[in-house]
Amino acid sequence: MKRIMLIVAYEGTNYRGWQVQANGITIESVLNEQLSRLLKEEITVIGASRTDSGVHSLGNAAVFDTNTRIPADKLSYALNQRLPEDIAVQASFEVPGDFHPRKCNSKKTYEYRILNRRFPMPTLRRDTYFYYYPLDVEKMNRAASYLVGTHDFKSFCSIHSQAADSVRHVYSCTVERQGDVVVIRITGAGFLYNMVRIIAGTLIQVGGKEMEPEAVAEILKKKDRSFAGPTAPAHGLTMMGIEFEDF
Repeated sequence: MKRIMLIVAYEGTNYRGWQVQANGITIESVLNEQLSRLLKEEITVIGASRTDSGVHSLGNAAVFDTNTRIPADKLSYALNQRLPEDIAVQASFEVPGDFHPRKCNSKKTYEYRILNRRFPMPTLRRDTYFYYYPLDVEKMNRAASYLVGTHDFKSFCSIHSQAADSVRHVYSCTVERQGDVVVIRITGAGFLYNMVRIIAGTLIQVGGKEMEPEAVAEILKKKDRSFAGPTAPAHGLTMMGIEFEDF
């Protein structure tokens, strides 16, 4: 028996998120089905991040155990031949048998993309949120700086979260304009349910001058979801990748 890690990219538009759901197709369910068919044994992957319905990824990670004789680095090629075009394995390799992607130190990076112009662009509709009103990126950056460090992010967490602890560490949070697209990039040790999307919604309010940058510091202190901005739409969010300390 050996443990294999997959680095998986996907466009989340047509899926009910990562985790297996009773009411729709998910990234995890597709991987389980196709790996089981390929390897002719029952496979259940363990994902590093349970991205929400409609969220995309350039490099989520998952592990699974198998008895296959196929070399670990060749599994990606074999699996990609079976996967739909909106899911693609970027790499596959063997890891220690006790490695668990959610029980080790790691850094996860997300980007939230906002098309900030007068008219929408059809080619960006799947991975970029269209926002008509001008955004002040300088103010958004000032607001983002208050999120860096170790804080209780209860104000930036969905009320439906089941996390026992809402304290998280954010390594960096920046906002940059790239032509007509405003990109919020955040790296942290881990994130609460809807945390990045709520941060994005709040920073959009700051950029639209509905609140001042300093309000973000006060929102953190309140520890109350009602004080933060709205949850930004899922399709603007992409997991960029994960860095594991052991690799």
